[in-house]
Amino acid sequence: MRHFDLALLRTFTAVAERGSMTSAALLLNLTQGAVSQQMARLEDMVGDQVFHRSSRGLVLSRTGEKLLFRARKLLAMNDDLIEDLAASDLSGTVRLGVCFDLMSAGVASIIRAYALLRPNVDIALVCASSASLERQVAAREVDIAVLQEIPEEARGEVLGVDRLVWVGAAEGGAYAKRPLPLSLVSSDCIFRQPVLAALSDHGTEWRSVFENGGYEATAATVRADLAVSAWLTSAIPLGLEPVADCSDLPGLPSFTISLFRADGALTPAARDLADKIRTSFGVRAQPIDGRLAKAM
Repeated sequence: MRHFDLALLRTFTAVAERGSMTSAALLLNLTQGAVSQQMARLEDMVGDQVFHRSSRGLVLSRTGEKLLFRARKLLAMNDDLIEDLAASDLSGTVRLGVCFDLMSAGVASIIRAYALLRPNVDIALVCASSASLERQVAAREVDIAVLQEIPEEARGEVLGVDRLVWVGAAEGGAYAKRPLPLSLVSSDCIFRQPVLAALSDHGTEWRSVFENGGYEATAATVRADLAVSAWLTSAIPLGLEPVADCSDLPGLPSFTISLFRADGALTPAARDLADKIRTSFGVRAQPIDGRLAKAM
């Protein structure tokens, strides 16, 4: 039975990504001759060429393209396993801040999965508004935080971008009333100023129905069809839905979901949790939208 040598696959991946054995050799701290020999061994194993030479350098053959896809998956599984085994003895407490509505946008499941993976790490969870969490990160009252930002003002590491939408009760009619009955979670809600500015620019009169009552109280108010509110599409609470007819309501902007960290060195457990959050949002080497305002 043949077994792939992961060192060969790692070298092959480097050559494929660099398009040059010389460049791959420099990256891997090997001689060009060693890289060439490894590629010859690999081609002998698969029984076919994995590269063709062209004016642009080395180009993957059809066999090479198939192999690269599988090789990346094998190497990622290997690296993840080594990382997990090395981190199995992680312990301590991580102070994690999450803004209210992002808990329902999947962060709760990330925390649960992490707790199962790292049973010796205790998570001290702080739920607050984005503005409050940013202050707590700056004061080192929390180690890391997941919050929302206006894209043009983003200072954290961008995990994703989501659209803000008008939300009302299922089959509700509050959206059609004038002045528009509006309920926001708190006076320092990051959505407040953009929402009010959109209503003002649109010439839509509004009235405040309920404010500073917290996330659940706001959701209950909207669920009772007493008001509309604004939520990210990924964070709409159960029992609520995007307003179907927005023809008489202004469009709303998008917001980033961002990862913040306290200044100074983080504990190994805090760094590990931050990495797991990134991975869960699909962020590895490059942040979504190409922005990385604050490197972890």
